[in-house]
Amino acid sequence: MATGHILVADDDAAIRTVLSQALTRAGYEVRVTGTAGTLWRWVQAGEGDLVITDVVMPDENAFEVLPRIKELRPDLPIIVMSAQNTFMTAIKASERGAYDYLPKPFDLKELVAIVQRAMSEPRARPSAPKAEELEGMPLVGRSPAMQEIYRTLARLMQTDLTVMITGESGTGKELVARALHDYGKRREGPFVAINMAAIPRDLIESELFGHEKGAFTGANARSAGRFEQAEGGTLFLDEIGDMPMEAQTRLLRVLQQGEYTTVGGRTHIKTNVRIVAATNKDLRILIQQGLFREDLFFRLNVVPLRLPPLRERTEDIPDLVRHFFKLAAAEGLPQKHMEGAAMERMKRYRWPGNIRELENLIRRLAALYPQELVSDQLVEAELGHDAPLATRGTAAAPSGAPMTSSSGAGEEDATLMASVEHHLTALFRTHGEQLPPPGLYHRILREIEIPLISAALSATRGNQIKAAELLGLNRNTLRKKVRDLDIRLMRSPR
Repeated sequence: MATGHILVADDDAAIRTVLSQALTRAGYEVRVTGTAGTLWRWVQAGEGDLVITDVVMPDENAFEVLPRIKELRPDLPIIVMSAQNTFMTAIKASERGAYDYLPKPFDLKELVAIVQRAMSEPRARPSAPKAEELEGMPLVGRSPAMQEIYRTLARLMQTDLTVMITGESGTGKELVARALHDYGKRREGPFVAINMAAIPRDLIESELFGHEKGAFTGANARSAGRFEQAEGGTLFLDEIGDMPMEAQTRLLRVLQQGEYTTVGGRTHIKTNVRIVAATNKDLRILIQQGLFREDLFFRLNVVPLRLPPLRERTEDIPDLVRHFFKLAAAEGLPQKHMEGAAMERMKRYRWPGNIRELENLIRRLAALYPQELVSDQLVEAELGHDAPLATRGTAAAPSGAPMTSSSGAGEEDATLMASVEHHLTALFRTHGEQLPPPGLYHRILREIEIPLISAALSATRGNQIKAAELLGLNRNTLRKKVRDLDIRLMRSPR
């Protein structure tokens, strides 16, 4: 049976009762209070082997009390609870020395397990240095899935552990990597990102590790690689599944030995960077196919972090919508709001493009429509009828299915076809015209696709990744279209 004295502070009498009963059954002595002032007096008197406290108290915020407790009794574990379930709440709890953070409502068994772990390891965790808060939250959402991500990130901030972020395209993998850097102990150093899928395979080693003059044709001078640029900071390796085998071998040496050589160089260079990798592919399948090194996978997958697709956390959509409308207004677009029926329609949609697709939709609604209140009719016009775009023509993958590579051109063409025909159908109905015949997409595709892609490439100065984001296409699909349609870049004047 566990032993120890626990102090509980919460202004909700029901929560105090539930916690007292659960912890007493677990073998602990429990003392409860509804104010931060009483908790502080007990701590000053030397009471308690562990503290459980809510954030918002009637007399004082717990985040104001925590620093005093940690200064007076640095070895006293503190578990913070909060109904303000945001990323910043988890970060603040970590910054102020909390042992752990639990969002409300919490699981009693999980809380008791955390208490038992904290009591068996009574030493205090090192408190994080104060970070300047960014304007607005870097991550948005209060769903249980996001709460678990916030807690994991808060635990990782003051470590250098290698993190592997997995998730579908558009779920915010780079945003999470930046949060790890911006709120971690390396935030004073550089954050350097490299996308493996965006660089020709024969140039990836040079991009990562740099090269010496004369290392290959065209190497007219020494060039620093991303490892050198990220020294003392964080290196984000996006789309790690697209890294060629030769580069994988070099990266494995860096992770094992903490050193590398430039392409064409012989001197071993010590490196001090934190590695965060990301992929939208199932690396275990690539390992079975002989396309990814198993030993490298285990070196990168020290802390796996899966980002859920938006369809698995639809309760976060209202917060995300308000956040993106606020960002759009800050950029000079009209301030908009969404009526309840429109928000419910958004929740029913499958969001194959995840948060990126949602953000693009919100910007479109803010820019193209004069109404301040976005109606469900406007949302319906943008999203289509009851069948989500992702399921038209092909069956949608179940939410628990393994992640595979990005959709091919055929699937995106089907999606685009459905979208074009829906919008034209709505247009014809509005004007009382006869509905367009089937196959209209194929007849107008060549007339609109070539100039549209050419304009996007021109606007992004030939950057196919940015052009793909602008068009809402997968970058592999865009590359195939550029090749198949023989599209030449029209450079815009500087």
